[in-house]
Amino acid sequence: MQQALREVIKKLIRSHLEDGYIAMGQCLTAVGWVGGTLPEMYEEDGMIELSMADVAGGGFAVGAALAGKRPIYIIRYQGFGWFNLPIILNYACKSKEIWNRPCPLLVRAIAMEGSIGPVAGSSHHSLAYRMPGIKIFSPMSGEEYRTMYNEFMSSDEVFYASEHRGSFANDQPIEDFLFPKPDFVVVAISVTRFNAREAVINLNSNGIKVSLINIWRLKPFQLDQKQISVLSNSKFGILLLDDDYEYGAVASIGLQISSLLPNPKRLSLMGLKDKSAGFSKNSDNLPPSVKEIQDRVLKLIKVEQEC
Repeated sequence: MQQALREVIKKLIRSHLEDGYIAMGQCLTAVGWVGGTLPEMYEEDGMIELSMADVAGGGFAVGAALAGKRPIYIIRYQGFGWFNLPIILNYACKSKEIWNRPCPLLVRAIAMEGSIGPVAGSSHHSLAYRMPGIKIFSPMSGEEYRTMYNEFMSSDEVFYASEHRGSFANDQPIEDFLFPKPDFVVVAISVTRFNAREAVINLNSNGIKVSLINIWRLKPFQLDQKQISVLSNSKFGILLLDDDYEYGAVASIGLQISSLLPNPKRLSLMGLKDKSAGFSKNSDNLPPSVKEIQDRVLKLIKVEQEC
């Protein structure tokens, strides 16, 4: 059995600090150590506690990056990127291009849902997606996270890791299901990959041949030739899932997918509903459930059959 993702992240950060670099953010050494993803190290070890002034943290991280400290900047609730990201997006991401001064920085933006209100919850990688000078990943397994981290350490770019607490216990690789000529294809991003996998297994067990493609490199976006072939050969279309709002990054990625296909297919989006989340189960705005994914696939297939 492989290590859980939280253990992989913890080990990488320990090594990062022991190599003389730093990690920084709010409430890092509090109970839980950010979902168990941080080693029990303190300021003298390079684990820097920032004040609760949300808009200032990104500036401290940019300054540390310019000083050569390769900071890992931790945003405990991804929605707080509305406050934390402006100086990163408008300075760190542009510094190399405009002033020829790289600003290598890894942002860990951690999503979660469930009764935590309209700002803190869910994924918000769309906030960073439209800006130049940033690479965006959504790793949900230890293997993906190690690959991303190693690429960060060998580059001088700004990296944004759109994480999700729902993946921290995962100790398995997440693989595609690829049929050469499927009835339908589901493409999943972020934590939707877990529900998508279960939904696709259920649909296949009922005789509907559904492929699953997992996307974790969001920008620059990548598909290999086998994935492109499967998408192009889908009989009834494609459903693209995300844990962000439907008309954010996922819409842009959908357009890129369509442009890569020699045989364009009907492509539908499914993400967060267009509403603000509240602080109770009755007012949550959650990523698509297994049943919702299954129902949407069946509905889209039915529509295409009737055309």
